[in-house]
Amino acid sequence: MELSIDLETYGECPIKYGAQRYVDDPSFEILLFAYSFDGAPVEVVDMTKDDLPDNVKAALYDSTITKTAFNANFEMTALRKYFPDADFENWECSSVLALYNSLPTSLDGVAKALRMDAQKDRRGKALIQYFSVPCKPTAANGGRTRNLPEHAPDKWAEFIEYNRQDVVVEIGIRKRLIALKPPKVEHDYWLMDLQINRNGIAVDKDMIRQALRLDEEFKAKLLAEAQELTGLANPNAPMQLKEWVEDQLGYEIDGMTKVVVKDLLKSDIPANVRRVLELRQMLGKTSIKKYVAMQNAMCSDGRIRGMLQFYGAMRTGRWAGRIVQLQNLPRNYIEDLDLARDMVKSGDLDMMELMYGDVSDTLSQLIRTALVAEPGKRFIVADYSAIEARVIAWLSGEQWRQDVFAKGGDIYCASASSMFHVPVEKHGVNGHLRQKGKVAELALGYGGGPSALIAMGALEGGIPKDELPEIVQLWRKASPHIVRFWYDVDNAAKKAITTAKPVKIRQGGIVFKREKGALFVVLPSGRRLAYIHPKIGTNRFGGESITYMGLSQTANKWMRLETYGGKLVENIVQAVARDCLAAAMLRLTKAGYKICAHIHDEVVIEAPIGEGCLDDVIRIMCIPESWTEGLILNAAGFENPYYMKD
Repeated sequence: MELSIDLETYGECPIKYGAQRYVDDPSFEILLFAYSFDGAPVEVVDMTKDDLPDNVKAALYDSTITKTAFNANFEMTALRKYFPDADFENWECSSVLALYNSLPTSLDGVAKALRMDAQKDRRGKALIQYFSVPCKPTAANGGRTRNLPEHAPDKWAEFIEYNRQDVVVEIGIRKRLIALKPPKVEHDYWLMDLQINRNGIAVDKDMIRQALRLDEEFKAKLLAEAQELTGLANPNAPMQLKEWVEDQLGYEIDGMTKVVVKDLLKSDIPANVRRVLELRQMLGKTSIKKYVAMQNAMCSDGRIRGMLQFYGAMRTGRWAGRIVQLQNLPRNYIEDLDLARDMVKSGDLDMMELMYGDVSDTLSQLIRTALVAEPGKRFIVADYSAIEARVIAWLSGEQWRQDVFAKGGDIYCASASSMFHVPVEKHGVNGHLRQKGKVAELALGYGGGPSALIAMGALEGGIPKDELPEIVQLWRKASPHIVRFWYDVDNAAKKAITTAKPVKIRQGGIVFKREKGALFVVLPSGRRLAYIHPKIGTNRFGGESITYMGLSQTANKWMRLETYGGKLVENIVQAVARDCLAAAMLRLTKAGYKICAHIHDEVVIEAPIGEGCLDDVIRIMCIPESWTEGLILNAAGFENPYYMKD
């Protein structure tokens, strides 16, 4: 038996700070509870005046009944507050089902992509704005700060029907996609993800408060200096500042973008202009906003939750960051982090400037360290080493790379050595070539050329632009099996699309299948990547091209997209790396470790002092799965009372 559920709620905390923070707020309450047993006509309970029926309550506690919802994490989090002892294991999420099949993230988007008869009620946004969030007090509404059902009975009746229709649509989506549900282990990963997000991570409240105050004081000081130097009321205004700079220089510039400012600072300019541009750079730092996000998202117990989105990256299934965006935290380069953190907590701006100069940059570097273990505990942080390089070597059969990993070698040195045919040692013989090997490794594994090297920072790393084509050719010549892998994947995908017959490539056991209106790529783990409505078209160069329907990351709409062998390999490699991380986290969880966050290929564990250790965590992370035979994994890490980049 299945119970389909959708809730409408009220809360004063903005939902953008995460479901856990939203539900944790004292103002939170469930307004409407729409449900259906086994696809029967949907019922809606008005919980502002009625209690749930006994059979619905019983179903919430019954582990033999599957509960479903679209973005079920929200319903589960909300219901946990009302029914903390209910069954939260036998739940399934229709959003995950859609994401597994590379469909959009929203209920509305999925229904439209599937061209379903039942579509989401478009009145919902306005109704949610009216009933689910606080309203501004006005003379017309009698000064109230919240709209209740009695304030607009007609709108409330519409809200009930909107809630009902959401369940109708969710049932339709599940019915269409249930035959394409992910392997059972993905359900285990999802439940694990829910637990990790419930665990959350503690933050240093005092440090956050002082960091925000110091940043405000420092920027006010910078702004005053910029005003004095320029005579402008608002030197932050790009057009005003541009005119001032042009007056000082005697020639026109192309605006006040970061690139223009950076280039100007490299040139010979007057000291006053240089200082103003430096001030603009410091005033423009926005990473400090993560402290604000931490403060806003903090639950009543001082922890931030819900920072990881399961299946956040379409097709690959990798996790995505939410709220604080752990995936793009600034790096820290300060040598003595303990001292820097103590300086921030002291709140002494003059001393901070004396010690570090650019206070905003220092605060930015310390953002990671605001994530802390609770008293009596510490973090065990372990990161897979060069996992994408290891996976692509394994899948493609590039044996010399496998040998490097087996011997614990440096892949960047080894790559440079293979490219230039000389020994390369980090900080040793031909050590200057390691940077070229590193940039090549990071940029060229998926068919990229000189532009990929530039995007990866080749020019900033001191590699001349005219050397880039040669580096591309040398890297490809040194990695023939990877190059062949791109073409084998491209050909297999095209063959599967045109013949509708399964195609297995020699390397890695990857299988391509066209069925049920999609191209599926079966990974070693058994998980499948989906490309909806695939076709063979013509690219801008006049050659054959693979196209499919997907959500454009740039246009943010459902449209026909193009792909090719190198891009497919990137998806496959990142997906396999994701499967390795997911399996490792499940093993760690079963071993009793409490994972409170993970960033890219790194796991952050909170453990009591004296329990567990880094070596044990690394050992567990490197245990092979049945489908990873021959894949050489390694990890490294550290233990510390706060998070940082080692």
